[in-house]
Amino acid sequence: MSTEDKAKQTAVAAEKSFIQYAKAWGDSSLPPSLLATLIFPLAARPLQPLPMLFPPVLLFTSYLNLQGYIRDAAGISAAWSGIYLLLAMRRRAGGLRNKFGTRGFVRGATMGLAGLNVVGGGAAYMLGDKERGRIIGGGGGVE
Repeated sequence: MSTEDKAKQTAVAAEKSFIQYAKAWGDSSLPPSLLATLIFPLAARPLQPLPMLFPPVLLFTSYLNLQGYIRDAAGISAAWSGIYLLLAMRRRAGGLRNKFGTRGFVRGATMGLAGLNVVGGGAAYMLGDKERGRIIGGGGGVE
């Protein structure tokens, strides 16, 4: 490969837009799993029933993504991440120690990841291919 070919590949890679990066983020099954992993310790101790609803749903979206329903999983993940973000923003971390401790760091990372999931999942849902996610010959419906 010549240096000109390498320069062209580098230029093409550099031209990826923000929307393409966001769509790639939303198409992945990893972000909902990471978000569920971060939400669980925040809601488990002390036990908070409402936030504990989010990890199973987010893990289910990762499962859907791996089964080939990429667009649907991105939409569900974006919606539930947005709802979690709204609920988490309502709560105020009191005191300086709570903001900069381990729990505050995990809370901040969780909220940041939820925001990224909203943007990435929304982009993947809006720009995703409807036909690509369907199973050919599957389902029990009448065609």
